[in-house]
Amino acid sequence: MHRRPSLFVAFTLLALAVAGLFGLSLASGSVPLRAGEVVQALTPGSASFARDVILELRLPRALAAFAVGGLLALSGAMLQVLLRNPLADPYVLGVSGGASVAALIAIMLGLPAAGVDGFAALGALAACLLVFALAQGPGGWTPTRLLLTGIVVAAGAGSVVSLLLALGDETRLRGMVFWLLGDLSGTRRWPWLLALLAVASVAGIVLGRHLNVLSRGAAQAATVGMDVRRLQAVLFVGSSVLTGCAVAAAGSIGFIGLVTPHLARLALGSDNRVVLPAAALLGGAMLMAADLAARVLIAPRQLPVGALTALVGVPLFLLLMARRQP
Repeated sequence: MHRRPSLFVAFTLLALAVAGLFGLSLASGSVPLRAGEVVQALTPGSASFARDVILELRLPRALAAFAVGGLLALSGAMLQVLLRNPLADPYVLGVSGGASVAALIAIMLGLPAAGVDGFAALGALAACLLVFALAQGPGGWTPTRLLLTGIVVAAGAGSVVSLLLALGDETRLRGMVFWLLGDLSGTRRWPWLLALLAVASVAGIVLGRHLNVLSRGAAQAATVGMDVRRLQAVLFVGSSVLTGCAVAAAGSIGFIGLVTPHLARLALGSDNRVVLPAAALLGGAMLMAADLAARVLIAPRQLPVGALTALVGVPLFLLLMARRQP
């Protein structure tokens, strides 16, 4: 039986990993920069080509990658508690698909960034409502029925996305496809994404004790006087909003929300007061690493971030599932 690291050590290592990836993200790219150039570029009052590259391109992208990864990880962790199913995540349940459909419609209508964000959040919420409505059966919904319904809704959303791409303007087609595969190159909304991540992380810590009880079953939570329906509604709406904002900012990125909560639980236990903030840090670090690889592997060309997260996430998730077997 392996010994888990202390919380201080674990969160210190996570913070150091995030800081290291942040520094590499600022220094690496089609135009590599030395550490001294990065420090000088971040000094107030300096004016140089390196400063323009960092402040206009790399800094917003790195911060957006961290925020989006953290939002997806939090959303996945909340859905896994809500459904009591380790396979639950925004991508599998069709939440990302609903957000993608709505965001593509907003892009085709020429709406501004705020409109795209709003459409994506509404699309994610609508997909969640559809999944819960279709999963109703005798005795209400069950986690297994919800998961299967979510897979069907995700497939349907994928078909709608294909139709929208076929009907879209050919001049925008390549950009829309690249965005759907995960694209952080044009993200300028990192300040409010980081603010949303901070608020969601604090809320997760505050609700952590209630989530621990809910993870043992709705019946047990009700016996201790918990308002189960209200908490489920909070998780339901919160995960939809987080997913919608993440998809609007960076496109459809899979496996971050599925894998990171498992890694956090494997390393730190099942206490959601610890798992949620750890998953947020780990999800941000993973997406920062994927975005860094997408920029430097075949520089100056860029790879879609979502494709890289899937390439890494699939074998990692299979490895985690193999470790869970007796």
